[in-house]
Amino acid sequence: MSKPMLLSDFVQLPPDVRVGLVEGLSAAIDTVAERAAESHRFLRYGWYAAALAAYGGQARTLVVEEDDVPVLALPFVPLGPAMLRLATVPGCYWPFRSFGMAIGASEAAQAAALTTLATHINGLRIGPVEDGDPAATALIARARGAGWTAIDRHVGDSWVLDLAPVVDGQPWPRNSTLRKNRFHEKHLAGHGALDWRFLDGADWPQGFADLGAVEATSWVAHDTDRRDMKFVAEGHLAFWTAAVVDPVLGDMFRAAVLDVDGAPAAFSFDIDTGALIYAIANSYDPRFAKHSPGKLLYWRNLVAAMARGAARVDWGAGDSGYKQVIGATQGAPIRDWLLLRPGLPALAGRMLRHAWRRSGGRQTRAESRAQSRI
Repeated sequence: MSKPMLLSDFVQLPPDVRVGLVEGLSAAIDTVAERAAESHRFLRYGWYAAALAAYGGQARTLVVEEDDVPVLALPFVPLGPAMLRLATVPGCYWPFRSFGMAIGASEAAQAAALTTLATHINGLRIGPVEDGDPAATALIARARGAGWTAIDRHVGDSWVLDLAPVVDGQPWPRNSTLRKNRFHEKHLAGHGALDWRFLDGADWPQGFADLGAVEATSWVAHDTDRRDMKFVAEGHLAFWTAAVVDPVLGDMFRAAVLDVDGAPAAFSFDIDTGALIYAIANSYDPRFAKHSPGKLLYWRNLVAAMARGAARVDWGAGDSGYKQVIGATQGAPIRDWLLLRPGLPALAGRMLRHAWRRSGGRQTRAESRAQSRI
């Protein structure tokens, strides 16, 4: 009679790793996104396609497979003068510019990705991303171990609200908050009937018109050059309009809208990834500022998000005042990373490290400020 085999008798063989470089965006991006961390599943083909449509660039996609299954998909576009052979991950500033990596992707897959990248480019910009980003953190650590120079510049700190501890064992919102909200709602209603609406996949792209109408009245429209506005033609409307062509992304995009006397007066726009909500933009018509329409709307938005199962809200950087009033605390630092391959590029990176860290980036700071105030 044969002896039964135990789990310890089995030998785990290394996966069969294959790497390919695809001209354009690869369909494998969606395959990887579906197997990535829940927080990163919006990094789909349609997300990157929207970035190319709105901001330009000729993309290539590095695809790594393990046992014939894609586990890493890294799209990149040229950055700076062609002679430097630098590249960057495309996308939208917020939530972040990262790439897809399946949960459990092996170190061998990451190493293979870096080896192939080094034959095609001298350096890769990833970010801005938050510390702890599952894909970027793993690749950066692997790159350092392989002789790449990895340099970062700090561009801000995220602000997060953990909903579960907020509501555990006590009513939320607090009774004092509800009393303040009722007071403001009563006086706001003096301007006309109030209507609270929630938009999701079926409402796009038409719903962006309401968000843009509010944004066009806001401080961003009057105090900036308008290029960082999210939902007007001069800003990033082309990106969001292109992104909702993907119905999976459209279902993740959610907005709360407050109408006063039949016209949009405030909005909040989020990416709902499940347990984690990315707060993309909030704004209001300043005519109603003394009645806090943005805060009134956002409290309702948070309650609705919790009802869907959200446990955490990430507001990104900037405008910490109103976020702290709602209960947010400072979260992970946000950094812009530059990876430079071994050899002369890595040496140059070490020499230019301090200049990169000091640069900060005017565009980055402006985009951070332009997350609209409530």
